[in-house]
Amino acid sequence: MCNIFASQDPATYACETRAIRLHGHCTSIRLESAFWRILERIAAAEGSSVTRFLVTLHDEVLARRGEIGNFASLLRVTCLLWLENQDRHAAEVAARSLQAA
Repeated sequence: MCNIFASQDPATYACETRAIRLHGHCTSIRLESAFWRILERIAAAEGSSVTRFLVTLHDEVLARRGEIGNFASLLRVTCLLWLENQDRHAAEVAARSLQAA
């Protein structure tokens, strides 16, 4: 029953720590490799680097909520939401591009 999940490469769930700079402050984020790959895909769809995407997301969440309790968890759920809503995201990116033109 769980062959597709049980047979995955352990590298996909190995943790990877990346350092990023948020408004001049260095911080590190530890996520499983699979999540970093999804974040790379999201950033590419946005026409951005992963770091730039993370900074933008961080700023937008702060503006809406005033705080971020657990940024790594927010990033994991962001990946899941993107996987479930890729068409909607593509439409939003396209709409932003039209507005910018």
